[in-house]
Amino acid sequence: MLFGYSTSKVSDEQLMHLVKIGDSKAFEIIYDRYAQRLLHYFQRMLNCTKAQAEDFLQELFLKVIRRCESYDETRSFKTWLFTIAYNMCKNEFRRQAIRKNYLSAVPNKEEWEQMPPEELLDRQYFQERLINGLEQLSEEQRAAFLLRFKEELTLPQISAIMNCPVGTVKSRLFYACDKLAHLLEEFDPKGDT
Repeated sequence: MLFGYSTSKVSDEQLMHLVKIGDSKAFEIIYDRYAQRLLHYFQRMLNCTKAQAEDFLQELFLKVIRRCESYDETRSFKTWLFTIAYNMCKNEFRRQAIRKNYLSAVPNKEEWEQMPPEELLDRQYFQERLINGLEQLSEEQRAAFLLRFKEELTLPQISAIMNCPVGTVKSRLFYACDKLAHLLEEFDPKGDT
């Protein structure tokens, strides 16, 4: 409980206000809300190990603490946070000249174990093809695709994160989806008829 309210009812923006005045419990709540999602985001964007993603996650939350005064409480905290994460990825791409990522949404161990063998083989094959398809997207298309379909952010949120007009986000998503649809057309159930 925070100030007599259920922590699930306290908005991110309210929590950041508390972080600005030094409330460490508010920071812990924000961390708990976003750490897992951002850990996976870094792993997918940077094609790195969990340990490496944890390093990026730690760096991200250090930036949140150090830059908390620059956060505008009238704007979405989620957008601000993912903007920082996205910029960290862009900087990492520049430093290492990474142009290929292996991005995926791999089912967890329990899901794999419960799948019938034929479905497991199909999913693994699809996963390999998807990874190859995602590699062929530009950095901007890949980021827009992940932010929209994996993180389920809105177009205006993605626009703010990527610092480009909504129309540009739409264009990047269109070309990403079009290219993936072409590369994965063998999985289209309409093509089996």
